[in-house]
Amino acid sequence: MLIRLKNKDTLVAGEFKFKCCIGKNGVKKRKIEGDKSTPKGIFSLGDLYFRKDRVKKPNIKLKIIKIKPNMGWCNDPNHKFYNKEILIKKKIGHEKLYRKDHKYDYFIIIKYNTKNIIPNKGSAIFIHLTNNYSPTVGCIALKKKDFLILLKLINKKTKIKIY
Repeated sequence: MLIRLKNKDTLVAGEFKFKCCIGKNGVKKRKIEGDKSTPKGIFSLGDLYFRKDRVKKPNIKLKIIKIKPNMGWCNDPNHKFYNKEILIKKKIGHEKLYRKDHKYDYFIIIKYNTKNIIPNKGSAIFIHLTNNYSPTVGCIALKKKDFLILLKLINKKTKIKIY
C-alpha cells in the first residue's frame, strides 16, 4: 500500500482520508536539520513505538517497540548515532521519546535519511499524534483515532509519498 500526503492537511490511505498536520514550513525536497519542513519523496515506514503506560499495544503488522524513559532519538549531526534511537546521555543532542505530552504515545518512523545517513539532512521524521493540528517541526501528525485506523491499513511493505 502507498499512503500519500495529498496536501498540507490530508493523508490518504486507500479509501480513507485523514486530516493531518505537517512541518511549519511545508514540504521541501532539500530538507535540512531544524528547518521545520517535512521532507518530500517516497519513503518506507519503520517500526511503531508506543507508551505501554498510556496506551494499548496494537495488534499490527509492524515491529513494535515499547518507549522507555531513557530513550531518545539523536538529532546531533556531529554524532555517530545521528538520526538513530539512543539511550539519553546529556552530551548528545536528542529528541526525547518519553514525553510529558501525548504526541509520542504512538509513533511510526518514516525512513527518511536512515540509510547512508547524511549529517544535517534531517532527523526524527515520524508519523505521530496531535490534539490540535498545530504545525510540527517536520513530522506528520494525526488524531489518535485516525492513527489507530491507519495502523490497521499498513504493513512492512507500506510506503508514504510526501509531495
